[in-house]
Amino acid sequence: MSTITVIGEALVDIVPADGRSREIPGGGPANVAFGLARLGVPVNFWTWIGNDERGRRIAAHLQSSGVHLTEASRQAARTSTARVSVDSAGVPSYHFDVSWDLPDDRAPGTDWIHIGSIGAFLEPGAEKVRNIVAAARRTGSLVSFDPNIRPALMGDHDQAVMSFEHLAAACDVVKMSDEDAEWLYPGASADAMLDSLHGYGVRLAALTRGADGSVLSSGADHVPVASPQVSVTDTVGAGDTYMTALLWQLIERPQDGFALSQDDLAAMGDICARAAAITVSREGADLPTLEELRAATQR
Repeated sequence: MSTITVIGEALVDIVPADGRSREIPGGGPANVAFGLARLGVPVNFWTWIGNDERGRRIAAHLQSSGVHLTEASRQAARTSTARVSVDSAGVPSYHFDVSWDLPDDRAPGTDWIHIGSIGAFLEPGAEKVRNIVAAARRTGSLVSFDPNIRPALMGDHDQAVMSFEHLAAACDVVKMSDEDAEWLYPGASADAMLDSLHGYGVRLAALTRGADGSVLSSGADHVPVASPQVSVTDTVGAGDTYMTALLWQLIERPQDGFALSQDDLAAMGDICARAAAITVSREGADLPTLEELRAATQR
C-alpha cells in the first residue's frame, strides 16, 4: 500500500463541558492523518507543534493510531489552540490562536501528498506548502486538497481565492464543503463549482452538504449521494472523516484509480457518508477504525 504524507496543522481544541474545559487533539489535517492510520494506511505527518504539554498530547494521540510524526514537526514555540463552541444542532465554531510554519520545503518521497485547511493558507508555512506541492508534481506524486476554510484566518478574500485556485490546479483530488464553496464563490451552484475544479485539472472532486449528502464528480459525471440517517452528537471531524474515507478508497484502488464510473462514484460516496455518520454519532473527531467502517458498509 502507498504511503501518504499529510501536511497541515495540528492543534488542541479547547471544548467547554459541564462548566469546565476539555483539551482534545484536533486540526483538520491531523484528523485526516489519524483517520487514515486507523484505516491501515501508512502515514507520515508534517506539522508544526511545540515541545510542550499540548504538543506531547497531540503526538501521543497521533502515534496511538500509527501515524509517523516527523521529528522536525516539533519546532514551534508553542502548540496552537482553537476554542470550540457547539450550537444546539451540534455544529462547532472556533476561535483560533494559531501559528503555522514548516522547517523546510523539501518534497517528501511518497507517492501521495495530502494538504489542507489552515496550513494551505496561513503564512509563512503556506508558501512552503505551495513549494512542496510544486516539487511533488514534478516527481509524479498524487496530490489531494481539502481547503476546510476558516474565515477568521483567511485574510483578504481575493488573495485567498487566488491561493485556492493555485493549489487546486496542482491537485488530483479536491474535497470541499458547501460552506467552503459559498465563502470562496458566493452564489455558485454545486455543478458550477465542480466544473470549475475540473477546469483547473482536478480529476476527482467532491462537494459535501452535511445532512443533504454530497456530490462526487469525475468530470464526465456528477453523482449525488445521500447521507444516512443518524443521531448527531456533534459534527466535529465530519468533513475530515469524509476526506479520509475518500483517500483510503483511492489508495486501495489499482493504478487506474481515477477511471470512475457513475456506480463507482456512488459506491465511494456512500462509504464516505457512512464513515462520517460514525464520527457524528459520537463526541469529537473520533474517526472510525477499519473494523467499524467495514461493519457499517456491509449492512
